[in-house]
Amino acid sequence: MRTVWTMGFVAAAALSFCFPDFIVFRFTQAVIWSIALMGLVILCGVSGQFSFAQAALFGLGGYSAAIVGAHTPLSLYFGLPLAVLAGYVAGWSLGRIAGGHSLWTQALVTYAFAIAFPQLLRWRLIERWTGGVSGLYLDFPAPPIAWLGNDRWNFLMALALLGFGALFAANLIASRSGRALLAARDDDLAAAAQGIPVVQVRAVASGIAGAYLAIAGCLSSWQFGYVGPGSYTFALSVQMLFGMVIGGMHSPVGAIVGGLFLQFFPDLIAGLGKGLSGLLYAVLLIAAMVAMPRGIVGALATIGRRT
Repeated sequence: MRTVWTMGFVAAAALSFCFPDFIVFRFTQAVIWSIALMGLVILCGVSGQFSFAQAALFGLGGYSAAIVGAHTPLSLYFGLPLAVLAGYVAGWSLGRIAGGHSLWTQALVTYAFAIAFPQLLRWRLIERWTGGVSGLYLDFPAPPIAWLGNDRWNFLMALALLGFGALFAANLIASRSGRALLAARDDDLAAAAQGIPVVQVRAVASGIAGAYLAIAGCLSSWQFGYVGPGSYTFALSVQMLFGMVIGGMHSPVGAIVGGLFLQFFPDLIAGLGKGLSGLLYAVLLIAAMVAMPRGIVGALATIGRRT
């Protein structure tokens, strides 16, 4: 299967040279969505936690890249490791605080962080770094080969990071640490009785998810060249949750399917809705969640077993 997935990623990279830049741009956004959802698969599907903080962690990665570009002489590429570090620390801290509590408490804690993050960006003490209400603009980091172009280079970077992230997630799920996370998800009391430090493993899972989301936010800020408080609202958190549930929250494949869904499904509905696209999108989304509680990937797996 790893060979098949490797061939798929190589084919996607090769096909990017066959399409115009605007098509590559849209598939880049789908890949960025998939990276973000990969973190939610680890956080929600594997470790059994709940979060509304994904928009804030996504924004943390975007602002890491923007601050490096706007306020330091360093290359914009240094924004990526800074985003990973900032995302992991923030995610780990949230997991450490909320990981030992019920899903309701986790929802409230992460909701508070998601609501506070845009306001924090406007805080007078740090607005000279964040740009305040106006946000920050940044240039795309120069491709190593000039003829690649910005859109294609961003797609190749995002695709490579998605491939690495999918491999890491698959290995994590299959490892001893992954089994500890699954045990804590299924029954935290039984897991604790077996010697599993539930809060600690959940905090690590939350940190890893934060790193994924921050990487996606960094890539998105490079793609659009702008970050601002209005870009990282609570609605973005809910949108990511929908994508994870529709794609499938128990495997990295579900994150990829969910990323493609978030990017392209609204366009299909917009052409059919004739002014009611938002309502139609919501109805179809609810119907899909009722009909496929394990997501598209879970439904396909069930069909495959029956046949």
